[in-house]
Amino acid sequence: MPDPLSGDLSGSTNPQSRRQKSSLNQRRVYTAQFDNLEFVREFVGDAARNAGLDEAAVYAAQLAVDEAFTNIIEHAFGGESLEKIECCCEISEAGLAITLYDCGKPFNLAAIPSPNLDAKLKHRQVGGLGLHFIRKLMDEVEFISTPQAGTDKPCNMLRMVKLKEK
Repeated sequence: MPDPLSGDLSGSTNPQSRRQKSSLNQRRVYTAQFDNLEFVREFVGDAARNAGLDEAAVYAAQLAVDEAFTNIIEHAFGGESLEKIECCCEISEAGLAITLYDCGKPFNLAAIPSPNLDAKLKHRQVGGLGLHFIRKLMDEVEFISTPQAGTDKPCNMLRMVKLKEK
């Protein structure tokens, strides 16, 4: 995996630059702060519309990226910080791929069990519901954690795909 957070980050904290229309492949880099959720949703929404997704699919992609971005802030970084989260949108004939990169604490996606939605509320395990929603909202979800190029620091990649309706 290439170093996702290297390169020119100039303009990445400027809301105007985050509001540019998406083309076939675009990326934005945000700090791990909840105030950036609006800009990430807008960026993904523009890309989803440019990919030809219907409004229900656009909303699903925005909701999934909102949950994923929030999870990165809370779990990878332990709360808001000035750490970077990169969001890449790739438009194809099939739909939209959204990839989030961070170099926070890694986790094992496969180790997170699906929540027992039939259990009574007082017996349900805390956590895992957001990931459940991401899996339900998106057509493909993949997570990889690998060392950052040139260091031992882990980097995480979450790739989510929303396909066009046929």
